Amino acid sequence: MFRSFPKVYPILDAGAIPRAGRAEFLRRLGGELAEAGVTLLEYRNKTGSEAELLTDAAILRAAMHAGEAKLILDDRVELVERSGFDGVHVDAGDATPAEARRLLGPERIVGAFGGSEALVPGILKEPADYLSIGPIFPSTTKRTEKAPIGAAGVRRLREQAGTNVVLVAVGGVTLKTAPEMLRAGASMVGVSAAIFRAEDPALEFRRWADALR
Repeated sequence: MFRSFPKVYPILDAGAIPRAGRAEFLRRLGGELAEAGVTLLEYRNKTGSEAELLTDAAILRAAMHAGEAKLILDDRVELVERSGFDGVHVDAGDATPAEARRLLGPERIVGAFGGSEALVPGILKEPADYLSIGPIFPSTTKRTEKAPIGAAGVRRLREQAGTNVVLVAVGGVTLKTAPEMLRAGASMVGVSAAIFRAEDPALEFRRWADALR
């Protein structure tokens, strides 16, 4: 199972991708992110068509070489092989981690939602490489009815998970609050708006990576 996780996990939501010049934007963004040292990236598109997802994925895959960056597709397990991506992230209501693992095999990455107030019952027995937890703070890029758990929630879930589980703190995390989440027990922080709504996302990623070493 994949275990080389960075401290910063960028999550590219389709809402941050402009309609005009979409392909060129993604081509440039992917190249700049790869040059900035991104080794793990999630592409999330909750509303796009299959054709849009596969087109975006092909551009990102070409710009971010497979040997250097692992690309994760949100939700759509059935499109991982066709996209040439390295894995999938499944939330509650999607395929289960066990179903994703069965479909993708042992080599690809499977991430899953791990919990908010408490760990999802039975989640530690699932064949997932990492578990996202949160929302830590209110999120501007992903709808959820769950209340923010803050650093106290991260500490609580780390205690429940034990020391060997990779936990990703997700939801409204900023560069100012990220160090506290890591001290509270997160293995890495998942970041969407704070990076991809910046004027220069690649430069912003470098700032995060440097600060969280």
